[in-house]
Amino acid sequence: MTDRQKDRPWLMRTYAGHSTAEASNELYRRNLAKGQTGLSVAFDLPTQTGYDSDHILARGEVGRVGVPVAHLGDMRRLFQDIPLDQMNTSMTINATAMWLLALYQVVAEEQGVDITKLQGTTQNDIVKEYLSRGTHVFPPVPSLRLTTDMIAYTVSHIPKWNPINICSYHLQEAGATPVQEIAYAMSTAIAVLDAVRDSGQVPQERMGDVVGRISFFVNAGVRFVEEMCKMRAFGRIWDRVTRERYGIENPKHRRFRYGVQVNSLGLTEAQPENNVQRIVLEMLAVTLSKDARARAVQLPAWNEALGLPRPWDQQWSLRIQQVLAYESDLLEYGDLFEGSKVVGAKVDELVEESLAEMERIEEMGGAMAAVESGYLKSQLVSSHAERRARIESGEEKIIGVNAFEGTEPNPLTADLDTAIQTVDPAVEARVVGAIREWRTTREEASDRQGNGDPFIYPTVEQTLEKLKEAAKGTDNLMEATLECARAGVTTGEWAGALREVFGEFRAPTGVSSAPVAVAAEEGSAMAGVRHKVELTAKDLGVGKLRFLVGKPGLDGHSNGAEQIAVRARDAGFEVVYQGIRLTPEQIVDAALAEDVHAVGLSILSGSHAQLVPDVLDRLRVAGATDIPVIAGGIIPNGDAEALRAAGVAAVFTPKDFDITGIIGRIVDEIRHANKLDPLEVPA
Repeated sequence: MTDRQKDRPWLMRTYAGHSTAEASNELYRRNLAKGQTGLSVAFDLPTQTGYDSDHILARGEVGRVGVPVAHLGDMRRLFQDIPLDQMNTSMTINATAMWLLALYQVVAEEQGVDITKLQGTTQNDIVKEYLSRGTHVFPPVPSLRLTTDMIAYTVSHIPKWNPINICSYHLQEAGATPVQEIAYAMSTAIAVLDAVRDSGQVPQERMGDVVGRISFFVNAGVRFVEEMCKMRAFGRIWDRVTRERYGIENPKHRRFRYGVQVNSLGLTEAQPENNVQRIVLEMLAVTLSKDARARAVQLPAWNEALGLPRPWDQQWSLRIQQVLAYESDLLEYGDLFEGSKVVGAKVDELVEESLAEMERIEEMGGAMAAVESGYLKSQLVSSHAERRARIESGEEKIIGVNAFEGTEPNPLTADLDTAIQTVDPAVEARVVGAIREWRTTREEASDRQGNGDPFIYPTVEQTLEKLKEAAKGTDNLMEATLECARAGVTTGEWAGALREVFGEFRAPTGVSSAPVAVAAEEGSAMAGVRHKVELTAKDLGVGKLRFLVGKPGLDGHSNGAEQIAVRARDAGFEVVYQGIRLTPEQIVDAALAEDVHAVGLSILSGSHAQLVPDVLDRLRVAGATDIPVIAGGIIPNGDAEALRAAGVAAVFTPKDFDITGIIGRIVDEIRHANKLDPLEVPA
């Protein structure tokens, strides 16, 4: 046994939340009892995008990928019997981050907590929402204002809170290379810090406090040597930027502070047991190196490519961290890579290339301008398309997917219906009923208040009007938001008021400007599919086959839809892709207006069971039964069978990695729907 003093372990989190505030509260208390040292709250998509549970776009999404929090009552129940002054709470929330922080603060006040003691993080990085995750609401300029106001407020009132978590995690999920991940995250941080400095809300002498509370949330892929070097490069660039651009002298303020969720992009549906060793390798990338070690780590579960993990699966991921921290000797030593020539050379290379890309973005006018121009999105779509092409060609090997595919029967997935957690469909109806009851009871309370009470409390309408007035001016929006929270305003009402003032934003898709990823060389699979597309268009008497790619509901993970759209375009289709967040009605209207030959629906959030049949029903009512509907996403086997029984022509899931082959199948379904003879075209 060594006499060395061990370093303190990193914060161990599990990203969790589902169904209802009560169910999630029970899960949090159970996880804390198992040794988890921080909370990481997953919110459902309506909460993330500023809609109440009874909004038309929320249908099928309530409580699926996180917990619905519509008002103060929900936040109270979410943290019931959890003392917030003893918690370090991370909230994965962006467009509505100010609103959720306000609800959290008010609940803390009700618990009697001194808010200066609150510790935790709001993700609050809107740039990556435009690029990869899709839960943005407002245009870039007012979104940046919301971020700026939150940072200025927390520095003065909640000084231990991290008001923003610059998030490169989803950039890697969208295909970013290590250089792109570093450069785009750093460019976002620069845009945020410039905005705070220029707002005049924080004096120059307090900028060190601002920089010291900026944290990052990164991704660690399976190439763990490169990923470890990436983290060292991140730290070096951050130190340089904060010292040279913002004049921060205190090295503690300049320290690169980051948390990690390791890569979900590489988790496979085929042979999912292999995901365990992938997760371990990815965790090592951000823990082995003391000088670039993560402050907090949360690991996905082995079965996330299959569906929603169960509590046992999340426990397994927590135990992976605990074995490394408490059983191994990792925390007894200094940095293992200091002085390594190999590591030093790789870090130098990443720093040089990342700084060059940051300079290109700066010349465009910064991160926000590069978002609005579509540059950043098109670069990510291109990188992702190149990666997919490498996988399909076998150049990049994925064990169990395109290499070593033979397998013994898997006892973990022998009963797929019990290998994942399912959300009771009845939950949505209960949540919708509860929010309608909340609106009624808060109004009754408002009518009663003031009887014998000298203080007249503002009504919901008054607080919302005050919020809109503040939004039209230059006041910090946090105070008006706190008043809304205390008055019982709902998530949809708060966001709706700001939508009236700021408007909404549809981010560039990056599809039209993406270069060709797979060339149709003679004798290739792509050449065969192009030939099928041309012959089918000729048989139907049209110039080009038209294919609509649709994202119904609130699921903003558009990577798969974009790759299908790009490959269909390269195969000779005319592609209609309008981006994310569409109702089934809008998708069907577009399909009819564009006279398309097929509709492809991409859903990863679990709302396919409700939204896909709705599209089918609307096409039938319109008499468009000759338009085949194809569904793709994280769709369990039982659900896939139900969708096919409802009339879906084909269902594709993450195990179907051959995108060119998928496009070929879509052509086959178009021929079948139009009663054309099958084509046998050699690949």
